Amino acid sequence: MQAINQTLRRIPVWAIYLLGVLPAPWLFYLGLTGGLGIEPIEALEHRYGELALQLLIAGLAVTPLRRIAGLNLMKFRRAIGVLTFVYVSLHLLVWLVLDVQIPSQIWADILKRPYITVGMAAFLTLLPLALTSNNWSVRRLGPRWRKLHRFVYPAAFLGAVHYVMLAKGFQIEPLAYLATIFALLALRLPIPNLSLRSNNADSA
Repeated sequence: MQAINQTLRRIPVWAIYLLGVLPAPWLFYLGLTGGLGIEPIEALEHRYGELALQLLIAGLAVTPLRRIAGLNLMKFRRAIGVLTFVYVSLHLLVWLVLDVQIPSQIWADILKRPYITVGMAAFLTLLPLALTSNNWSVRRLGPRWRKLHRFVYPAAFLGAVHYVMLAKGFQIEPLAYLATIFALLALRLPIPNLSLRSNNADSA
């Protein structure tokens, strides 16, 4: 694992941004040229949203991977977070500009369709995190910055619920995303010190 971590340290962060953003124009090109099937707008919206969820999961996995496996991806976590917001924004923009288009209908859908309400809540939860994902905000907010960025947890949960609610009928894939996010959040729960508790019981 040490050799892998040494290799990771040599990878510049800009490479993660570059690789992470490449699917966005490629998928848009596929949509324009018929490569996304008979409903390209719906397919593009889905692909961007799914990439956002995958990046959310990748960001949530950074800390457990370091604690459990010793794999250190911390230097890439901010880039993963920014890319997550990029794809969430693209997912939203496709829905706003290419799908609904009518401003009054947008607001009506947010209020009347629960899966859209949940998805918009996830976006609004991520928005302040994206706006403060810079060195100036880290210095300015101090310890409050970490507390603010814990809102990624409810955002990830809301994003997964949005996907489950959006799915038509029973589908394994959205549930798998939700279960994965549940598992990654559960790994952050404090683990009681069982050995200390056992020793206290023995001494009593």
